[in-house]
Amino acid sequence: MAAFIKCSSISISLLLLLLFFSSPSSAARPHALVAPLSKDPKTLQYLTRINQRTPSVPLKLAVDLGGRHLWVNCETNYISSTYHPVPCKSALCSLARADGCGDCFSSPRPGCNNNTCGVSPENPFTHTSTGGELATDTAPPPLPSPDGFTPSSPATDPSFLFSCAPAFLTRGLAAGSAGVWPAGLGRTRIALPYQLSAEFSFRRRFALCLPSNPRVTGALFFGPGPYSFLPGIDASQSLLYTPLLTNPVSTAGSSTKGEPSYEYFIGVTAIKVGGTPVALNKTLLTIDKKTGYGGTKISTSVPYTTLETSIYKTVTSAFSAALANVTRVAAVAPFELCYDGKELGSTRVGPGVPAVELVLQNENVFWIIYGGNSMVEVKSGVFCFGFVDGGRTARTSIVIGGYQLEDNLVEFDLAYSRVGFSSTLLFRRTTCGNFNFTSSP
Repeated sequence: MAAFIKCSSISISLLLLLLFFSSPSSAARPHALVAPLSKDPKTLQYLTRINQRTPSVPLKLAVDLGGRHLWVNCETNYISSTYHPVPCKSALCSLARADGCGDCFSSPRPGCNNNTCGVSPENPFTHTSTGGELATDTAPPPLPSPDGFTPSSPATDPSFLFSCAPAFLTRGLAAGSAGVWPAGLGRTRIALPYQLSAEFSFRRRFALCLPSNPRVTGALFFGPGPYSFLPGIDASQSLLYTPLLTNPVSTAGSSTKGEPSYEYFIGVTAIKVGGTPVALNKTLLTIDKKTGYGGTKISTSVPYTTLETSIYKTVTSAFSAALANVTRVAAVAPFELCYDGKELGSTRVGPGVPAVELVLQNENVFWIIYGGNSMVEVKSGVFCFGFVDGGRTARTSIVIGGYQLEDNLVEFDLAYSRVGFSSTLLFRRTTCGNFNFTSSP
């Protein structure tokens, strides 16, 4: 592994000037982009696809909302005529808030070059990080303009920033013919949303619509939308917005002194079960500015929402009391409350259970979690309350996980520092699997 020392800083004007080496012609410039999203049934990770390298190689990418950048395994079969390591002390290196400069003591190859920019790729599913080499390569993602009705020509980013990582870091990722790599969507200038908005000159905004079924395809949007789903539903019309908060303390596996968290925090102020507020220790709902503990974040790297132990006990107690007349069955890990599904009934938005409401900046802004996102069918006829005990020393008190995001459109508007959410699309008689990628309705 290369050894790293600190790089000197470069002026912001140079960073912005040199963010990319070239740009596509204005004629080919899309107004927005979209990529497919799928759910891996074994790992419960959410995957998207792009192409990279010359000649082009298709890559499967695990969506990581808090990731600082995209990284790939360069130790195994990385062949490309357009690969370029980023020099230490360069503007791009400073843009990446690099950990230092590195040397490699073997023949030059992708991921192993002298005097190169060192960063810290992290596997969010195993909470493992290591040193890696920052580089650029061609990435022609098949991302048509997402009007939801007609396809458009693919776009190309000729100098896409990413990092190389050793092969061991891929452990715990979903299986794939060419490997699966985390696609960082965090709040950094080298994450996918920032790179694509800079390259194609659209507003810094992206949105997730995670599929609830491994057999259907959801959508990952970059740019202004629209977010159109069959049969003619514009999901942007149902969005409520809440401010994005910044945790001043990094939540990454490795970080530099004073580095903030690049994950997406929002302000939950109360929780209701079946319309009734539950008693909470409100200090757990705010971020401690010194330690970075507490608060609420949105994550695609945890499959189910986790709650700090005292919050978990209060919420599950209220939920259990509301379903006191429904037959409980044996718990199925990692869940505690499990029920006979025949007694729950069925509604348009899932099993007939009390809704869980996350109250945000005021009583008029709330994220409602209905049965389709709160109850997990763990086996035929058995449904469990899909929230998990995060422990008494949980770093983040509430982590909204992937299952609770499914069939919800969630927009991350970085330019205006806010998150928009639709709550379940099932109320509008559509799902995240109803985005039309290829043809007219």
